Amino acid sequence: MSDGPPTALIGVLVRLRQALVDQPVLLEAPDAERGRRERDGLVKQLDDYIIPRLVQIEAPLLTVVGGSTGAGKSTLLSIIGMLDNAWAGEYWFVDQPVHELQAKKRVELNKKYIGFVFQKYHLIDDLTVYENLEIPLSYRDIKPKERAAIVAETLDRFQIVGKKDLYPSQLSGGQQQLVGVARAVIASPKLLLADEPTGNLHSAQGEEIMELFTRLNRQGTTIVQVTHSERNASYGHRTIQLHDGWVVQETERQGALSP
Repeated sequence: MSDGPPTALIGVLVRLRQALVDQPVLLEAPDAERGRRERDGLVKQLDDYIIPRLVQIEAPLLTVVGGSTGAGKSTLLSIIGMLDNAWAGEYWFVDQPVHELQAKKRVELNKKYIGFVFQKYHLIDDLTVYENLEIPLSYRDIKPKERAAIVAETLDRFQIVGKKDLYPSQLSGGQQQLVGVARAVIASPKLLLADEPTGNLHSAQGEEIMELFTRLNRQGTTIVQVTHSERNASYGHRTIQLHDGWVVQETERQGALSP
């Protein structure tokens, strides 16, 4: 066993090289990769930020990340999801030192363990709804017959059976978002990252998605959600507030909503 963080830690754990805080943190940019830290605060460089500290994300929790536009919320999710490599520090994920891994190995971890609900959907344009949903399953050791059954069950769960042969361009924004959520959860990821997952859904659909997230969380999926919705935030166990790339507030919620 390595001398890294405990196996229960699904999120990222960074220990500040300079002892600014006592507790574990999520991300560190000590010099300039994502900005420059000064005694009086953060100096922005272009559109980049640093997240100087974030309490460890333990499994399973539903963590909500809030903040105004430009606070660094989506950047944070991209780093956790291994889609953004422009950071410095130490990143531990399921006992793997991500900061020491080559890009190929990071991609493997992402595909194996992480589901991502993108704010802009990011469906593959030349694939049908069915084919988009099948992609995450193809990264796992799942036989074609079993993949077909899982896709069929997911299409039914999200009430999009009638859309399975359509392409993303033939779907409304809300329908694309539903497909994006379905694709993110279809392979039962250990970590689900959701960037405004209900932004283009009507209220009833949004409630259904949040109840689904709650059930997944109860079953062991760790979830980090970016949202401006107070209703969505009320489902979380912990809320982290960002401002100009800094963590300015962390609150624990004892009475998180559940279906």
